[in-house]
Amino acid sequence: MDYETVIGLEVHAQLLTRSKMFCSCSTDYVDDPPNTHVCPICLGMPGTLPVINKKAVEYTIMTALALNCTIAEYSKFDRKNYFYPDMMKNYQISQYDAPIGRQGWLGINSNGHHRRINITRVHLEEDVAKLLHRENYSLVDVNRSGVPLMETVSEPEISSAEEARDYLIKLRTILRYLGVSTGNMEDGSFRCDANISIRPSGSKELLSKVEVKNMNSFKAVYQALKYESERQREVLDKGGKLVQETRGWLDEKEVTVSQRSKEYADDYRYFPEPDLPPLFLDIAWIEEIKAKLPELPEARKERVMAQYGLPLYDANILTGSKAMADYFEDCLKLTSLNKAKMVSNWLLGDFSRLLNATDSDIENTRIHPSLLVEMLDLVDKGTISGPVAKAVFEEMFYTGKKASDIVAERKLSQISDVTELRTIVEQVLANNAKAVADYSDGKQQALTFLTGQVMKATRGAANPSVVTKILMQQLGGG
Repeated sequence: MDYETVIGLEVHAQLLTRSKMFCSCSTDYVDDPPNTHVCPICLGMPGTLPVINKKAVEYTIMTALALNCTIAEYSKFDRKNYFYPDMMKNYQISQYDAPIGRQGWLGINSNGHHRRINITRVHLEEDVAKLLHRENYSLVDVNRSGVPLMETVSEPEISSAEEARDYLIKLRTILRYLGVSTGNMEDGSFRCDANISIRPSGSKELLSKVEVKNMNSFKAVYQALKYESERQREVLDKGGKLVQETRGWLDEKEVTVSQRSKEYADDYRYFPEPDLPPLFLDIAWIEEIKAKLPELPEARKERVMAQYGLPLYDANILTGSKAMADYFEDCLKLTSLNKAKMVSNWLLGDFSRLLNATDSDIENTRIHPSLLVEMLDLVDKGTISGPVAKAVFEEMFYTGKKASDIVAERKLSQISDVTELRTIVEQVLANNAKAVADYSDGKQQALTFLTGQVMKATRGAANPSVVTKILMQQLGGG
């Protein structure tokens, strides 16, 4: 039997506020000792009273608007009751039936097709403490407890592991454009749980739902959901029965394993948080937030294509990262717009290669946009050749030096003097009689070979167009 995969995603993002959700403790705790950013409120001490972080509410409204949600004029916080060692109070302050945003959507391009994934809700809650598991015991670090945590819940409309990955990447890009979250999965500030089921093709009835946890990268999400989709099909093909359960992804083994049965729905005994007033969100405030929203990825992509004449491929990659798009446009503020494609080629080529090789981000690069523009001007004027520019750029990347200084120190200026180059060309022709004969026999690739030999003899410093012209003259072709 043919089956369809049905996936819904629950994505938690820590918000970039200076203080926690309901107290004044700092959220900047990553490099600090455990349990040093705590107070009676985030420790869950009896008699303490929480206070709502307005900036966290604003960030959640921003995100909900960017995801085309309807913003509730009335919202409230609720107590979600359950026992787990990372819950200091044995309940979490969250939102249940009155979230800040609902009924939105996010457009994605996956496998060459555009899809709109509907979003059920965007709500706000507090993060829990972090458990550090040892062989025979676990430690609790409360620093994370109480950090503002925004949850975005999609409808169960995602049909493949590829779509799930593309949805997450697009969502993270939006959060970074808004400046509300780092979106880093590696450090836990962007976390995803997935509900995945299969059903017979054409049917509306889902089989048992499985929740998949412990996915800490986009690659892990893709692999886990692909594995789980295939595992469920295999169970049924062998005559087995699927059960509703929570499974964890083991990255090193590339499998999901059962963690606990979920035969019945969790009963969290939600009730309105008695220590917090309801939220009445003023329409004027919502409109003010909406007016301040930055240009979002999709709109920026369309503008970059129209304004700079870039192809879709370039625009997609450049605007997929706000930092990369900012760098690109900062370069074009310093040079003419007709160099847009040239700048794009360097950013998507050698620049990205070196960033990936060093596991670094463009916002931390030593190469200020003015330095890249200066180097491109040297290429444009013929001062250095393309191959030399690559070597110069690599040294710039690691040292932060100006291209002109590197060229001067290493004597890398492009050779365009016809007399000097003719002498080198004549020597190359004398040393490569076979290639000369091949060219005479009509083999055009011999010209490319001879050009390469001249470039090799000059260590890439020869002006290629001048070299080609001299070769053609010497070979009787021009």
